Amino acid sequence: MYRNAKNVGYYMIGDGALDQLHELMIPQRDAMPDAPVIYFIDHFFKKTDLVQRVPILEWDMRIFVDTTDEPTCESVDKYASEAKKFLNGKKACALIALGGGSTMDTCKCVGNLLTNPGDAADYQGWDLVKNPAPYKVAIPTLSGTGSETSRTGIMTNKKKGIKLGMNSDYSMFDQVLLDPRLPMTAPRDQYFYTGVDCFMHCFEYLDGQYRNKITDAFAEKALELTKEVFLSDDMMSNDNREKLMIASYKGGMAAGFVGVVHPFSAGLSIVLGMHHGLANCYALSVLGDIYPEPYRIFNEMMSKQGITLKKGICANLSPEQYDQLYEASIVHEKPLMNKLGEKYREILTKENVIDRFKQM
Repeated sequence: MYRNAKNVGYYMIGDGALDQLHELMIPQRDAMPDAPVIYFIDHFFKKTDLVQRVPILEWDMRIFVDTTDEPTCESVDKYASEAKKFLNGKKACALIALGGGSTMDTCKCVGNLLTNPGDAADYQGWDLVKNPAPYKVAIPTLSGTGSETSRTGIMTNKKKGIKLGMNSDYSMFDQVLLDPRLPMTAPRDQYFYTGVDCFMHCFEYLDGQYRNKITDAFAEKALELTKEVFLSDDMMSNDNREKLMIASYKGGMAAGFVGVVHPFSAGLSIVLGMHHGLANCYALSVLGDIYPEPYRIFNEMMSKQGITLKKGICANLSPEQYDQLYEASIVHEKPLMNKLGEKYREILTKENVIDRFKQM
């Protein structure tokens, strides 16, 4: 069967584009003059002058999203409760996310909970959200995860020990504002870990079974751009920051079906609390037999940019933790089947999976 695909409604890109946010919001403000805007801002920017550049009015709400850890069902429920209390029965004019993937995912998930009953965990899965969310704007300050264009808000469900998305067309942003100046202040290693997620999305998708010609084109171009960025002498140059923003935008459209890297990455996030981009890097570091060419290119990228991975992160875990790593990885049936087919469990036996984690 074919699936009807939805893309972001509008996008704007260019140095200093953030300064046009006020103009972009005028139609929304005019349509709902008494309704506030809710800003979701990465707590990293709480004491920076970036917040002063954002057109926050006195009746708007600011939620500083704690991105120390990635979004959980509990954190999303907490922010949704705060937003509902602030709105006190009123509607929001718009939701605006300023930050990386965790901030954007939080905004998407909270948006769905403002118009749908229940808790975040009720909507982990495909197309479970029934009512449209408020108008949403994404302003990424890091590039790579593709959250700005994807239909998924990723959350860790600690009670179930799984990491799954709130996957819905209603999760998607209506407007994306891409300002290549914003990632300038990102720590170099974080810039790499987040950016290379786009590389992971695209090669996993292109090496899988669930594809279509349009998404192929998005993934192929994004993959080309990530190689140009991370195999260059300066991945954070002005030109490369813009290239990576474009790659992230396109890669997010191709991120629906991944492969083996992301399930292993999810295991690391669940059991060790590791952030997604770094977890992806560790996952690919032990999957050279499954993805030989991406593995080779990835190691070349790390060497070129002076990035290293600390060894021994899973060396002294308990048997119970190894079991948890296996269960949290193997549960992701669709991605694993996308690459390895229906008999993926015969390839990724429990012994095989645990041995890979021990190699990290």
